[in-house]
Amino acid sequence: MSLYSAVKPLLFRLPAETAHATVHAGLRTLQRTPFLSTVDDALSVESSRLRVRAFDNTFPTPVGVAAGFDKNAEIPRALDALGFGHVEVGGVTADQQDGNPRPRMFRLREDDAIVNRMGFNNDGADAVGRRLREQPLPDSPVGVNIGKSKAADDAPADYRYTYERVADAGDYFVVNVSSPNTPGLRDLQHRDHLEAIFAELLDAGASPLLVKFSPDLSRDAIADGVALAEELGLDGIVATNTTTERDDSLRSPARFEQGGLSGKPLQERATSLVRFVAERTDLPVVGVGGVFTAEDAYEKIRNGASVVQLYTGLVYRGPTIARDINQGLLELLDRDGFDTIEDAVGADL
Repeated sequence: MSLYSAVKPLLFRLPAETAHATVHAGLRTLQRTPFLSTVDDALSVESSRLRVRAFDNTFPTPVGVAAGFDKNAEIPRALDALGFGHVEVGGVTADQQDGNPRPRMFRLREDDAIVNRMGFNNDGADAVGRRLREQPLPDSPVGVNIGKSKAADDAPADYRYTYERVADAGDYFVVNVSSPNTPGLRDLQHRDHLEAIFAELLDAGASPLLVKFSPDLSRDAIADGVALAEELGLDGIVATNTTTERDDSLRSPARFEQGGLSGKPLQERATSLVRFVAERTDLPVVGVGGVFTAEDAYEKIRNGASVVQLYTGLVYRGPTIARDINQGLLELLDRDGFDTIEDAVGADL
């Protein structure tokens, strides 16, 4: 039995957000101790076969932490030590925001899923930017997910303000226009709004710049967004964010909670969208949604994802998940006769 198997039932007795804060506090403590290197040695899988080059970054492994887990850029080194190949912090907004009223995060235990309606709670761009500049960061890439402040009327200017506060420390930047928990945010996914936001950020020098789409967008709208990203010279696409839709197969009573659904129920849909995007562009794709195992990650990679991200899987599988996936990916590469993980990207297209 793993340590997490013993601790997990205790954590799951706590409200979901309280448990997250508890884990977060533990990782902050770990990050300040000499034991961080011991954890790194135990959980990092070092192999040149797993190295990925995408949007001007080199990722030691293709498995990263999705935005939302470390909203305020407090524990990137601790997450790196768990064996992840990159960490995406945020979403960060120009304004400090408390987010939506609690409770706002719910486990769907029977479904290996989470529903959240956090509402971009974060310390704000000034504080997060300062934290990124002042603390030591891992050698692996640190991305910054940028969202719109709830009170902002001028979205392009709001995104630019945030970018300029985090620009010096981020290795890549993701325009988040797809969270379901900020009123009106998803309207910005349409072409005219996107073009204004991208133009403002590109004028500010944002690079590498990616955009994150919702799985709830129509395929025509996603194709239009991908085409715009190519036209304007963006560097990648993140597919996907959480979904507000609910499948009839969900069993947990919490399925009726409002907010974005993540985890296993999103897995097939997210992989399908990764494939849809990869078939329409040569831009690198970041695959997000329902990654729990090496097989889950490998499926997204074979369908066109250069790297993958997870959040809910970390909650349900615990701190060894990156190591387990990376070890499993090496076995899958051997099985299928690929020399490197880059050789497997898009193999099923």
